[in-house]
Amino acid sequence: MLEFEELSLQLSGSKNELIELKSALGYDSLLREIEELEAKAGAPNFWDDLENSQKILQRTGKLKNTVESYDNLCTLFEDLEVLIQMGDEEGDLSLIEEIEANIKEYEEGLASLRLQTLLTGEYDKNNAILTFHAGAGGTEAMDWVSMLVRMYTRWTERHGFKTQILDFLDGDEAGLKSATISIEGENAYGYLKSESGVHRLVRVSPFDASGRRHTSFASLEVMPEISDDNNIEIKEEDIKMDVFRSSGAGGQHINKTSSAVRLTHIPTGIVVACQNERSQFQNREKAMKMLKSKLLEIKEREHLEKIDDIKGVQKEIAWGSQIRSYVFMPYTLAKDHRTGFESGNISAVMDGDLDGFINAYLKAASVGEINNTGE
Repeated sequence: MLEFEELSLQLSGSKNELIELKSALGYDSLLREIEELEAKAGAPNFWDDLENSQKILQRTGKLKNTVESYDNLCTLFEDLEVLIQMGDEEGDLSLIEEIEANIKEYEEGLASLRLQTLLTGEYDKNNAILTFHAGAGGTEAMDWVSMLVRMYTRWTERHGFKTQILDFLDGDEAGLKSATISIEGENAYGYLKSESGVHRLVRVSPFDASGRRHTSFASLEVMPEISDDNNIEIKEEDIKMDVFRSSGAGGQHINKTSSAVRLTHIPTGIVVACQNERSQFQNREKAMKMLKSKLLEIKEREHLEKIDDIKGVQKEIAWGSQIRSYVFMPYTLAKDHRTGFESGNISAVMDGDLDGFINAYLKAASVGEINNTGE
């Protein structure tokens, strides 16, 4: 039957991609590494070094997840072939809806695993630290920051990742002047590194009694969270520490003591802050991680030899430097200026539907087709 023939063609068109994906993932190498790691885990002295043991178990779990995901795709492909053949032979059109749903699931899984093969950077697998700053646009820009924080929180929820607010500064009338959040999950930085830059909003401002259209800007900086065993060294004499009282909800203790910490790296002028933890020590420890991440990110971006060469310079958060525009009025459109990818469903985008933008960037970056003009 024609309906089943079309479904069969749709499915068979991706067979070569499934085969090529096995090689791109290094499937056989993954199996060998899993076997080696499991042998280490079975050694009598495995738990003598608890920190290393945990790293081995985490690595084993990640590799097994990748292998299992690929195996499940292969099984789903084979099941679909059988189901299509059976439906065609019996002329059972009631199977069409089930087959279409399974093909969609298969194609989404294939795209997700294919995307993993593009995450080859040294820190792509790490957690991500996102820092937002309001730019040109006054109260409207501060509200825009709070909207962006919500958008990325929703994206995090969609992927089963964890979000933690590290620091924030409320706006004068509404929204946020700045905010820093961490996103914990496998490949969080690899996915979100594409989101770093200036984001532009065009809408009728709810803060304008005249109902005029406003354009406002906010910057987003994305850094990998750096582990303690990284070789980034910061001299104690290069750090100025200020303590202050946390400004948000978090239990009665939060405003009683000056537990929030702000660190200034004197040679570069880079400032980081953390206020979400209960103790000053914990906040300082988290802030140090943020500072290391910031210094490393600049070092990598500028190809510098040493931390001493780093300067804390930031692009102006205004016209000409935006990576993406979000238009609510006179039409609805979210468009990435680097890849040309766009979505007319602005509500879905603001609810965290960002995978299309992220995928387009990673694919373009892998072949050197990124336009960074901001036009």
